[in-house]
Amino acid sequence: MFFQVYGEHALSQWLMMLVVLAGLILFNEFARRTKFGGITMFFAIPVALTAYFLAIWIGVRTGAQWALENQTHVYMAGWFHYAKLYAATAGCIGFMMIKYKWGIGAKHWFKPFPFIIVAINILIACASDFESAAMGWNKWWLTSEGVWQYGGWHNVMNGVAGLINIFCMTAWWSVWPSKDKKDMIWADMTWVYILVYDIWNFAYTYNCLPTHSWYCGVALLVAPTVAALLWNRGGWIQNRANTLAMWCMFAQIWPLFQETFKDGRQWHTWATLPVLYPEGVQTIEKLYAAAGQPAIDGVVGTTVDPSLVAANPSMMVFISALALVTNAAALCWIICIAKKRHINPYKQDVFVDQKYYKDAMARAVVD
Repeated sequence: MFFQVYGEHALSQWLMMLVVLAGLILFNEFARRTKFGGITMFFAIPVALTAYFLAIWIGVRTGAQWALENQTHVYMAGWFHYAKLYAATAGCIGFMMIKYKWGIGAKHWFKPFPFIIVAINILIACASDFESAAMGWNKWWLTSEGVWQYGGWHNVMNGVAGLINIFCMTAWWSVWPSKDKKDMIWADMTWVYILVYDIWNFAYTYNCLPTHSWYCGVALLVAPTVAALLWNRGGWIQNRANTLAMWCMFAQIWPLFQETFKDGRQWHTWATLPVLYPEGVQTIEKLYAAAGQPAIDGVVGTTVDPSLVAANPSMMVFISALALVTNAAALCWIICIAKKRHINPYKQDVFVDQKYYKDAMARAVVD
């Protein structure tokens, strides 16, 4: 319904999605279980990648052919991908500081850090949704990564849903290290928030990262949710940050793992397009043909009217509307509970009667 996962490439698409899902779960376990794992994933590798990104940047400015043709430069040069990678990595480091009580991580005033970093990540995505609406209102437009997006009311609805989602995070000061020192526990972030966040974030990836969303909108959301629901209750936000940072690192250096080429002619058999592109790769080819030389030259903001090349935004509208409704409903529920119990939902725990909350708190070291 959402993706073109049928036909001759269906087997490789499904198998690779499961491989990505399993890989994210396993690497998350490696990062969360030991200090060595966390330091390797969120200190050592980001330092090495930063050096690599700087080398590409210098190479591009000096006209080096290897840099100009590098996948990272050609397909991932936009502001969003770098912002997301480093914001997610900062979250992982901050969460490690809390669970191991490193430096300011042991201070009470630092406890709202998880809320702040998650809110920043959500705002980055909301800005991207609103940008798509502004750049391509009811028409195709070409991004800096050479991806054809389609803007409209779905972006506005989901951008608003993301803003509401920020206020669905409750009990900002109630974050604790786990007794086994494997996790940072945010017990009040129960299945309620996990559900509405996943719907909103899937809608975001579907709207603004259409050629990536089979992986970053399905596998990347399922991985932390499975862990949080089955064996790591209370640790969902840590799982989410870990897997997001890992995926951003991987996608930044190998974007063509999931991407179509700019000319629409070549792609891996497991690369997957959403139904936005009615004819799959042929839709992309038609878009470049209709846009002409500006699109071939990669001029950001090049537009094509859907009367020239058909689009199918129906699923984007559906999932964005669902995100808006479910996030608004969750916020109303939080407000009702807060009024009934006469509490401030951002200073005190809200979902104290839920089993998920009780299971998570049983794992926490409460000062």
